[in-house]
Amino acid sequence: MDQFLIEQIVGPKGPLSGEKVQDVHSISGGCIHEAWKIRLANNQIFFAKTNSRENFEILQFEFDGLKTLKIYADDSFLIIPKPFHVKKLETSSILIMQWIDMQKKDDKNLGKGLAYMHSFSAEQKKGLFGWKQDGFIGSGAQPGGLTNNWGECFVNLRLIPQMKIANFWGFNLNQYIPLLLKIIDFLNEDNPSPSIVHGDLWAGNAGMSINNKGVIFDPAIWWGDREVDIAMTKLFGGFSKNFYEGYEEVWPLKKSFFKKIDIYNLYHLLNHANLFGGSYKTQCLEILKKIEKLLLL
Repeated sequence: MDQFLIEQIVGPKGPLSGEKVQDVHSISGGCIHEAWKIRLANNQIFFAKTNSRENFEILQFEFDGLKTLKIYADDSFLIIPKPFHVKKLETSSILIMQWIDMQKKDDKNLGKGLAYMHSFSAEQKKGLFGWKQDGFIGSGAQPGGLTNNWGECFVNLRLIPQMKIANFWGFNLNQYIPLLLKIIDFLNEDNPSPSIVHGDLWAGNAGMSINNKGVIFDPAIWWGDREVDIAMTKLFGGFSKNFYEGYEEVWPLKKSFFKKIDIYNLYHLLNHANLFGGSYKTQCLEILKKIEKLLLL
């Protein structure tokens, strides 16, 4: 972080106006934003993300997502970093949030905390699936919209928008219309309640604090079937057996969940194919064949 950016942060119109920065360290791991550990002269520590002014909406969506997740999280088991500021600066955008010390620990409490968040939010009986405004999944667009039909929500607001983008690399959306109609009916069979979901729950967006509480961050938040979060934890791995045991102790999954994993993860594979190309394209087509076989098409 250069001195000019630091001056914007602590300057009269900055998010940390009037403070004095003791040191700033770059944090590795992200591919969308630059990340920083900021220590003030009074020894307060913050985590910050910076991006261009044009990408302010991505940081704003994350800020709103963290605030919403905190409403439903039981902090006895699950910590959501508190977002303090999101702001357009003169030359960039910045999100400043709570710094949390983390280390590798047994992730059972992460599973429990996620289940408590899912169940508590479902008990609020919001009644609608989706999200009130457009958001992001990584750097990809995640369309807004609300509906009381879960199958239609997932197909119309998650799968079809990604499939339309995939047309540019040769994907034929029209070929899969009959399958998409089958998916709608299949997803509605269990009549799920809307839960607040993280939306992008892979191992890089979760961990354990030094006091043995789960931590989740970088959300792509919306109201959905809670199973979409659990399905994504299985897409790239990184979660232990204890994580799933912790989740099941609080809110057991239905046996039908295991038939839906490929359907729910198709959304993320399509997004990856559209953003990064490569083998993700082949994976999408292979999973679609598995889903067709599952639904007898």
